[in-house]
Amino acid sequence: MRLSPKILASWRLGGFLLLCILALSSCRQDMHNQPRYKPLAQSDFFGDDRSARPLVEDTVARGDLRDDEALYTGKLNGEPVTTFPVGITQELLDRGEQRFNIYCTPCHDHLATGMGMVVRRGFKRPPSFHIDRLRNAPPGYFFDVITNGFGAMQGYAEQVPVKDRWAIIAYIRALQLSQHASPADMPEAERKKLE
Repeated sequence: MRLSPKILASWRLGGFLLLCILALSSCRQDMHNQPRYKPLAQSDFFGDDRSARPLVEDTVARGDLRDDEALYTGKLNGEPVTTFPVGITQELLDRGEQRFNIYCTPCHDHLATGMGMVVRRGFKRPPSFHIDRLRNAPPGYFFDVITNGFGAMQGYAEQVPVKDRWAIIAYIRALQLSQHASPADMPEAERKKLE
């Protein structure tokens, strides 16, 4: 079947118009194509000539409300907390062991005696966690040291999230107990097996 030239011409015109409509509908000005500034670059748009805008006062980013002082600072009324602000579970201890092995063992070693690999290579030795002063220190003290550093130790606030810091401290307490446990600390059934 052969089409007449009139029909072919109308189809070509219809195809051309459809192509024009599609091309024009794809031309739009979106957010990806707008004036923008490089961070900290000068800007004539704002009165203070800064492109970076200051944070709005008295606002908190979603997920950053730190209303639990004990959890986020390790202190209550300026004093180190003496109890954990998180529940101690097996999962928390496992996480603490994992984080301790990553961040702490290079200096403190796996038993927390202060003879890690970098110490054996000449770095200043940290105190053992098994000395009386640190065995009797409240958990809030350890949180403060992990967060802000102490002596030659740098602060780990940027590397270790808050809940992981508490997990590490729980694991440190488990290490301290493992090295200084007495038979009286054992369950009675286990004590009888040793006798």
